[in-house]
Amino acid sequence: MELIAPSGAPRGAVLVIHSWWGLTASFSKYGSMVADAGFLVGLTDLFEGRTAKTEAEARALRARPRRTPMYKTLGEDLASLAAATGSATTRLGVVGFSMGGHWAVWLSQRPQYNLRATVLYCSARAGDFSNCRSSIIAHFAEHDPWVRVSARKRMENAIRKSQCDYSAYDYPGTKHWFAEAARPSEFDESAARLALDRDVTHLASNLDP
Repeated sequence: MELIAPSGAPRGAVLVIHSWWGLTASFSKYGSMVADAGFLVGLTDLFEGRTAKTEAEARALRARPRRTPMYKTLGEDLASLAAATGSATTRLGVVGFSMGGHWAVWLSQRPQYNLRATVLYCSARAGDFSNCRSSIIAHFAEHDPWVRVSARKRMENAIRKSQCDYSAYDYPGTKHWFAEAARPSEFDESAARLALDRDVTHLASNLDP
């Protein structure tokens, strides 16, 4: 995990989980912007330094045998991120993009990770949110074959049955990778900037002491 420190005392700590392209420059840039807003940022690397440029490469990376299961890597990264703050009271948040958003939901559903803020980009995963204590926001593209309307509805219905705060934002005219600069055919700078501003507001309201 790569750490990006803010210029002063952190307002909270945030783990960023990449999409199936791997830890590309898109996520390093995003992490730097979140750090510029005052948060200690950890960039997880689920593919151990490897990245993909095509869907076939991404599928192969995701299916590649691993020394450590992804969930263990994420748990270890959250523990390391918390330790790096130097304070037992620093609040933790998570941001996940596409595949990473599925993991962000999984982590948020488990109280042992003690997450207070969750951000999802173009991902939907249902399940049991009864133990979720994180406030969740989700960003959705208008044209997205990777996120079914039914999957989004199942997730949102499951969240509403819990005690989790939840807000969703839709971005007209955008596609699945709209927030990833490394995917220029779909990247939408203005939508990505608006989403980032919403992320910072959300993280600050839930992590800043």
